[in-house]
Amino acid sequence: MHLDCQNLIGGTFQDAGDGQKSENTCPADTRHVIGTAPESTAKDVDAAVAAAKTAFSSWRQVTAPARGDLLFAVAAKISERAEELAQALSWEEGKIIAEARGEVQKTLKYLQFAAGDGRRMNGFTSPSEISGTFACTMWRPRGVIGLITPWNFPVAIPMWKIAPAIVAGNTVVLKPAPETPATAHILGEILQDAGIPDGVVNIIYGDVEPAQALLHHPDVEAISFTGSTHVGRIIEKACGENHKPVQCELGGKNAIIVLDDADIELAASATAMGAFGSTGQRCTATSRAIVMDSVADDFVDAVTAKAKEVVAGHPVADGVTMGPSVSGRQLDQVLRYMEIGKGEGALRTGATRLNADDLSHGYFPEPTVFDNVPRGSRIAVEEIFGPVLSVVRVSSFDEAIDVANEIPFGLTGSVYTHDVGRVFASIDRIDSGMTQINNPTVGGEGHLPFGGIKATGVGPREMGPDAWKFYAEEKTVYINHGGGARKGKFY
Repeated sequence: MHLDCQNLIGGTFQDAGDGQKSENTCPADTRHVIGTAPESTAKDVDAAVAAAKTAFSSWRQVTAPARGDLLFAVAAKISERAEELAQALSWEEGKIIAEARGEVQKTLKYLQFAAGDGRRMNGFTSPSEISGTFACTMWRPRGVIGLITPWNFPVAIPMWKIAPAIVAGNTVVLKPAPETPATAHILGEILQDAGIPDGVVNIIYGDVEPAQALLHHPDVEAISFTGSTHVGRIIEKACGENHKPVQCELGGKNAIIVLDDADIELAASATAMGAFGSTGQRCTATSRAIVMDSVADDFVDAVTAKAKEVVAGHPVADGVTMGPSVSGRQLDQVLRYMEIGKGEGALRTGATRLNADDLSHGYFPEPTVFDNVPRGSRIAVEEIFGPVLSVVRVSSFDEAIDVANEIPFGLTGSVYTHDVGRVFASIDRIDSGMTQINNPTVGGEGHLPFGGIKATGVGPREMGPDAWKFYAEEKTVYINHGGGARKGKFY
């Protein structure tokens, strides 16, 4: 494939103002140039925000049900171009084609749900203390919203921000990750073809400069960001200084807890899926396995065998079960943690770069398992974002919960057990925004909230029935219909 991407500003596809471009290469084979993307500047952001601000005045007047109908049209267009999107995703991000197709389908399901929000943005009525007064609440759009999205889910995450933002009546400027411009460009074409009015969705490519410009632009009313905790803290600080509402979905260090009554084969399969699927490049990836001593040997043997069965290769090739890291920079980070892990745990398999002839031009880390990892060690606490699993052995259920909770992150986690008492104790005691029981840590459904606590999440959850509320402001209304002057105390 080859696609020369362009910014989308006010309904027009155009190059960056200064004409600068960067190459987009395939991480599975860097000899393959997929296309180019603009290197946008603050001036391009100014133009996009101006277009969004102009469009806002008319878009907010479109009824919410009509805005929802347009989202249904977007879903239909995505369905028509689903395979094209999946192929672009695989080629530029490295996700195997089956996972890429799954991401597109997840996007479709959420869009269909979010479209219905156009008929669900309800306020409420309430009795007033004042005679002859009707009291109610209503929701109003904020205005222009800045969206900054990552490379690991370049179809799903932009759309699960765009959809609730525009159905609530806002206009947006999207700044996608520089690693995955092609998917964003195709989404821009789809939005235009579906009839989304010019300027309602604008797309600006680039890296740090356009992101900073969005953060500090006086006409951007709120920011939604998904990415690393380090960058998230910078964004939180900037939004605080500029008095902008902010929503951040950040890092994770998710654990599977395997108790002594667990189905070991089921737990090992789920762990392998979570640790090595998508090359470990998910915020919901399984990075830790907290395993009771009595079943640890069997579990580690099983998950190590599954790691050795992983077939790395080009993400669109038949039989491949794991693609590359998204970039050389990301691969270097994974390899650094592999070296750190050699000094902290017992290496069972992996901890190197794959350099077979057919992989030598790509960024391929080997699926890695470290056993007997100390609970406070770096590979047990810090996010790696690669196919690296740290096994921490514990002697009791209470110790397992303590180990799960002692890290700064709190996105998701899973517990494998058949003890109903420990199921409900786990749900209550694990510090995470989501908890799975006898299921992998990865995954989520569009009609349910997605997000974490502690250093993982700031602001309201994404997806689910209330996702649009971050993009709207609640107003309380009092209507005196009795005709008389207000009497009594004023509060």
